[in-house]
Amino acid sequence: MAKYQKYAEYKDSGVEWLGEIPSHWRVSKVKYLAPFQVGWTPPTKNDANFIGENLWVNISDLKAKTITSTSKQISDKAALEASMDITPKGSLMYSFKLSVGAVSFAGCDMYTNEAIASFLDTSKLPLSFLYYVLPKFVIENASTNIYGAKILNQELIRNANLIELPFEEAENIANFLDHETAKIDSLIAKQEKLIELLKEKRQAVISHAVTKGLNPDVKMKDSGVEWLGQVPEHWRVSRFKFVCSSIIAGPFGSSITKDMYVPKGYKVYGQEQVIPNDFEIGDYYISEKNYIELSRYAVYPRDILISCVGTFGKIAVFPENAEKGIINPRLIKATVSNKFNPYFFREYLKSDAVFKQFEQLSRGGTMGVINIGILNEIIAVIPPIKEQDDIYNFIQQQKYKFNSLIKKAESAIQLMQERRTTLISYAVTGKIDVRNWQNPNHNNNEVNTELGA
Repeated sequence: MAKYQKYAEYKDSGVEWLGEIPSHWRVSKVKYLAPFQVGWTPPTKNDANFIGENLWVNISDLKAKTITSTSKQISDKAALEASMDITPKGSLMYSFKLSVGAVSFAGCDMYTNEAIASFLDTSKLPLSFLYYVLPKFVIENASTNIYGAKILNQELIRNANLIELPFEEAENIANFLDHETAKIDSLIAKQEKLIELLKEKRQAVISHAVTKGLNPDVKMKDSGVEWLGQVPEHWRVSRFKFVCSSIIAGPFGSSITKDMYVPKGYKVYGQEQVIPNDFEIGDYYISEKNYIELSRYAVYPRDILISCVGTFGKIAVFPENAEKGIINPRLIKATVSNKFNPYFFREYLKSDAVFKQFEQLSRGGTMGVINIGILNEIIAVIPPIKEQDDIYNFIQQQKYKFNSLIKKAESAIQLMQERRTTLISYAVTGKIDVRNWQNPNHNNNEVNTELGA
């Protein structure tokens, strides 16, 4: 914030978290400066209440800066019977339950539920300024429940501290923040797009490596499978089950019950470990007696574990240093023959080629669920073991490269989000003086996306 100047004179606000404010500002209350109304929810048991063309705003709708559509609508009759007040176009809607502090402008006339306070244009401060100031000021008045969540009600909002300053000055602060946050948001959007492209490219590189190999000059042959196309001539093409010495689904749910769990013993592994590929987390254990009884489901290093319900593509290899244990009903265990590299086949099973097979084989069944029957039908490519190792090592290098670029972009986003938050905070609390700021793009409709130093 060093490039912005401060106000000439400050005074103590008398509010601990706010500190000093410009000498011509004063601390007031929401109830004296910004009147608001609260909506209502018609009886939900009557479906007819929600058949109509009147927009009705829920907390989940408060996402964009301005909203012109809602997930639900209500009937004229429901609005009339509840004596609901219309939230006029241009009003500022503020969520004070669940997503506390979410704000959006009404892009047209609409109704709201009882968890949204609608600030009207009769406010003594511009709504454009309240858009930035309310989330910071009102939240300071919120109480905290036993779960650590912020809680607000209408009375707390009315008595929340709010800065009173000249209307034109507040309007200029809002215009300044509109311009500066738009630049930051544009840069964030570009970084998010970059991350999306990097992830797509990473997946494409991996899929190409496990289906075409690393040598661009190798002779190719038709795999005999339409969606797989050509593969290196010396590779075998077979079903995945022939790569494995066994494929076993987890035990029936009734085989593992809550009363079997003990503080220590043999670990029960499930999606909790496979999805993040972290086998140190989790605290479900069974006794040695139950482990022996369920030994068919014991998991060993090099076993490929496949999440089989709702998360196809989440696959991990059981590591050497993990605790002994068994799989739960939401996993399938594929034990790869010793002459193959399980890490290569983990990457192959996560490739686009296998996902297309899964989609085909699941047709008519339950999408998002894989079983042994489907897994047995998966067509696999089988390079020589030396190539399996080389391809896996190449994939690890590519993952490191792409993940480093993704992490760099994520760090840039975090820094920009922090700057955005700081800029808003400094402007609405008077820590910087932007009264003389002028929009450099006043005669230019395009937003300048160069972020100032």
